[in-house]
Amino acid sequence: MKHEKISIKWRIFIFLLIFIVILLVILWLLQVCYLDSFYKYVRTKTAENVREEVIAVWNSSDEESVKEEQFNLLAAGNNLAIYIVDTNGQVVYNAEYVENSRLNQMPKQELDNYYQLAKDNGGCAKIVFRGNRNPMFQDQNMPQGGEDVLSTEAAFLQKPDDQDTRPEKKEFPQNVGNPASPKNGNTPPKEEVPLLMQSHQMERAENVIYVTILNDGETEHIFFLNSMLTPVNATVYTLKIELIFISIVMLILSILLALIISRQISKSMIRVNDSARELAKGKYDVVFEGKDYKEIAELSDTLNYMAKELERTEQFRRELIANVSHDLRTPLTMITAYSEAMRDLPGENTPENIQVVIDEAMHLTNLVNDMLDLSKLQAGVLVNNSECYNLTEGIRLVLKRYNKLMEQDHYRIRFIYDRDVWVTADAFKMEQVLYNLINNAIHYTGEDKTVVVCQILKDEKVRIEIKDSGAGIAKEELPHIWERYYKIDKDHKRAVAGSGLGLSIVKHILELHQAAYGAESEIGHGSTFWFELKEEDPENEGS
Repeated sequence: MKHEKISIKWRIFIFLLIFIVILLVILWLLQVCYLDSFYKYVRTKTAENVREEVIAVWNSSDEESVKEEQFNLLAAGNNLAIYIVDTNGQVVYNAEYVENSRLNQMPKQELDNYYQLAKDNGGCAKIVFRGNRNPMFQDQNMPQGGEDVLSTEAAFLQKPDDQDTRPEKKEFPQNVGNPASPKNGNTPPKEEVPLLMQSHQMERAENVIYVTILNDGETEHIFFLNSMLTPVNATVYTLKIELIFISIVMLILSILLALIISRQISKSMIRVNDSARELAKGKYDVVFEGKDYKEIAELSDTLNYMAKELERTEQFRRELIANVSHDLRTPLTMITAYSEAMRDLPGENTPENIQVVIDEAMHLTNLVNDMLDLSKLQAGVLVNNSECYNLTEGIRLVLKRYNKLMEQDHYRIRFIYDRDVWVTADAFKMEQVLYNLINNAIHYTGEDKTVVVCQILKDEKVRIEIKDSGAGIAKEELPHIWERYYKIDKDHKRAVAGSGLGLSIVKHILELHQAAYGAESEIGHGSTFWFELKEEDPENEGS
């Protein structure tokens, strides 16, 4: 079925592209739509910080030349105008780095008005102008050392809209200096220039004046700080042109970068997915090679392990089918052959031939029953009907089944024990465990055809060991002998007794009883299979 979902590569690409577009939109909003507000905020904060620094420098004990140098650095570094005069209009410091600033040409009357305005409002005032004349508003949040803030507008700034707001032409005081020589008096210019007079292009720009009274305990000085609050048109135009080029370059680079990143991230996933498809087709030798990222590497290792386990399981399944088919075919063939002989040949209907048919039918029944029991144990549907019973007696009863085998085929089965012991377990299932372990030992024992069953008591536990004298099992094979479908001898031969599925049944029954079990073996010295159960008091029999 064709999937309609988008590829992970393109999904990552789209997400990265959307992220870049959002960044560009934010950049345009900040640089174009909100440039004026943002610039005004930054310039206001800068002016306020410089104002605090100027006050700190003024109150310091540095020499006058050092103070003047610091004022020049502050004004030049922040594009501000710093102007300090005494109450008589005598210039003390003047450092103007604002285009067309005219603080040094301020009429004496306006200087006095600003001084009075600041004095009436706690020693500081802030006035914002648009263009070169008209005041817009006065900041009411201009603190000075915890004193009251400015709360009223200056009377000299309040003019009707239909009147000329330009200041009247006045004679400049002889002691007002100029920027070139702040400490020396100069004659006023020939022409009066209004306060904060800007060029024609700057008529809509906003400017701010901070007026602060500096008091050293003896005399008072007036500190003016002038800053432009809005960027000029040329600056805005330059930023827009620059932003267009930046946006085009960023968009192209982001598309290329998104393609590269999405391809790199999805490359391992696509490769792993392709290998998984091959695995689904039954190609268990496929190798998952996603090693680019930690999570993909762990997934690849897990899938590689799964592929090996599936390959091994598939091999076991094929062996099981072959072995079970062989075990089923042999008794069926013998039953068919003997039955036809007894039907067609006179005198063949003997008790011996009938017994062969019965034995083969029982063998077939046992095989089918073992397969059913194994399936139930693996499914976890069998119930553990535990009771306290005589384990030693149970072993003796199991061994009686092998009397005929010992007589006919000369097998020897020895049971070594000190006394009878009692355990709490499901007697029928423990009989299956003993029967399958003994069958396995008989099947793999050596030429002496000897099997030894030992009952050992230790630390209130009973340990049952079944030993054979066969070829033994390699150490690397021991962890797998309990697994389903596993056989050590790859060339299948029919079991002397039992069905050949015994160890898998033994494992699940012992785990159902939460009993310890294991196997010990050495090549050329046979094998020992064991399990342990807790010994019970005989008085609990039948409880």
